[in-house]
Amino acid sequence: MKIGTIGAGNIAQAFVRHAAQAGFEVVVSSKSGPAALTDLAATLGQGVRAGTVEEAVQADLVLLSVPWDAVANVLEQVPSWKNQILVDTTNAIHFPDFQPLDLGAKTSSEIVAEQAPGARVVKGFNTLAAALLAASPSESGGQRVVVVSGDDAAAKADVLALISKMGFAGLDLGGLSTGGRLQQFGGAFSGVNLVKLPA
Repeated sequence: MKIGTIGAGNIAQAFVRHAAQAGFEVVVSSKSGPAALTDLAATLGQGVRAGTVEEAVQADLVLLSVPWDAVANVLEQVPSWKNQILVDTTNAIHFPDFQPLDLGAKTSSEIVAEQAPGARVVKGFNTLAAALLAASPSESGGQRVVVVSGDDAAAKADVLALISKMGFAGLDLGGLSTGGRLQQFGGAFSGVNLVKLPA
């Protein structure tokens, strides 16, 4: 599986480091362009390189990690999705009061899915603070849990397999409507650090 990122902030960097350690090739991209990311990419692990957004979205799995107010504009620039997995790490937050945005009846990831037709959207890697996500997946004799939700079972299975290869424990919360509501900002799993202990 080849991996690309749209965005190169702290969450994306934490994700990429774990992916690189697990042996995956990753193309990191952002609106700044590859030249601005070359030095950063070199620090993230073997097999990581800077590229354009156009290159990143050719990967089998694409991590979307940009501020919520940039999501629509970023996805508008992707001409077409060809059944790739799009892992949505975004959180719909109102600044400066740091409150969940009112999205009506839809979850943030349902909105992302509408804006990325042809992609198989899986919500994930959005509930933990960047520093915690960047830390070792091993904690207190167990594995840190990464929760996911999505409407495509095969896409979720691939993301859960990736999570396992990174050393985390994956937890499937269901579809984007029900599970996505639990894990989006302000939901029951938002900011919760769970550890799966050995049986």
